[in-house]
Amino acid sequence: MCAVLFDMDGTLVDSEKLWDISLAALYTELGGVLTPQVRASLIGSSAENTMATVYADLGLDPDPAAMAESNRWLHDYTAELFDGGLPWCDGARELLEVLVAEGTPIALVTNTQRALTDRALNSIGRRYFSVTVCGDEVPHGKPAPDVYERAAALLKVRPNACLAIEDSVTGAAAAESAGCPVLVVPNDVAVPGGPRRHHVSSLAGLGIDELRSVHRELTARREERTA
Repeated sequence: MCAVLFDMDGTLVDSEKLWDISLAALYTELGGVLTPQVRASLIGSSAENTMATVYADLGLDPDPAAMAESNRWLHDYTAELFDGGLPWCDGARELLEVLVAEGTPIALVTNTQRALTDRALNSIGRRYFSVTVCGDEVPHGKPAPDVYERAAALLKVRPNACLAIEDSVTGAAAAESAGCPVLVVPNDVAVPGGPRRHHVSSLAGLGIDELRSVHRELTARREERTA
């Protein structure tokens, strides 16, 4: 294991509850009501997919200019919530501290756009991360593999030499498509299992030895399946 690649929302910080608030507010702004089913489908989604889903759900004309304006509204609203501080997910900060102390390269790999990610980093702290990659910095956000491929390239390591840590169906699919073994820490929505995925209930109590063990286990499984 050469590096660890962390998702942000719902994995490092419990920000999905803030997205609950801002998405519900957007629906009100657009004259609708956000349902739990649609909200669940948006966890880990890119900005483009989010707007496409919202407009389709509300039966609105998918005018690109209108969708872009709604996206700006959503991110401005969410930024104000982020500025109030972001609560850490259990064990996340402690694990980052352990990895930094061990000299393990860490990337932040998120579908959240750069401007909003930078607001989040004011709370999280930039010092943990060797690189950060955002959804608006690649051609396609998660579930496409682009953000993970870019993070690995910036770290100058192969994706399969990294361990990705994700909480969502969308994020796990993106990491897996890039070739990364995935440590899944489900937050609000269940994430299916798979040969390249290892589930834990939280990051609490995990250290570098546990992460290396998971990476070895998942790498061995892949080698067995391709032998």
